Amino acid sequence: MTGKLIIFSAPSGTGKSTIINWLMNEHKELNLAFSISCTSRQPRGTEQNGVEYFFLSPEEFRQKIADGEFLEYEEVYTDRFYGTLKSQVERQTADGQNVVFDVDVKGGCNIKRHYGDKALSIFIQPPSVAELRRRLEARATDAPEVIDQRIARAEYELGFASQFDRVVVNDDLETAKAEALAVINEFCETDK
Repeated sequence: MTGKLIIFSAPSGTGKSTIINWLMNEHKELNLAFSISCTSRQPRGTEQNGVEYFFLSPEEFRQKIADGEFLEYEEVYTDRFYGTLKSQVERQTADGQNVVFDVDVKGGCNIKRHYGDKALSIFIQPPSVAELRRRLEARATDAPEVIDQRIARAEYELGFASQFDRVVVNDDLETAKAEALAVINEFCETDK
């Protein structure tokens, strides 16, 4: 059976990664697998080509852009690209994997636009911008000016929520996890 596509987007600090990791680790029956993206950065630590990422040179990345091979991509810094290859997604879904995308809002919208009803897009939303700021400050991993940048970005990203199939408000983590699970179960059950 062909796998499905599940897109997650959210502002930083909303608990998106926590929810995704819980789904992948605690609900093996969903047969979830991360989309393996491409990057033009060098491998870090024990990262392996084709496992965490496909590592390309900036020139190789640009050639694949020119050839229309990406579903979505972004040049985060000069010569630092990240993107999702159409061929990789097709390979994973052909193997029956339900492919999970953890992408920014624009990437999420682009993937959804490309696949339409074959993809489920989920936006994880904080209960409020004030609560998001509190969470980011409680992490104690970022300087105040970085938190200000993340909040500004979050306010921009929140404007995209209505373009997603479902919005899960993470006011209570356990409730948000259960809601995400129910939405994915319902989506994966259709067209079986």
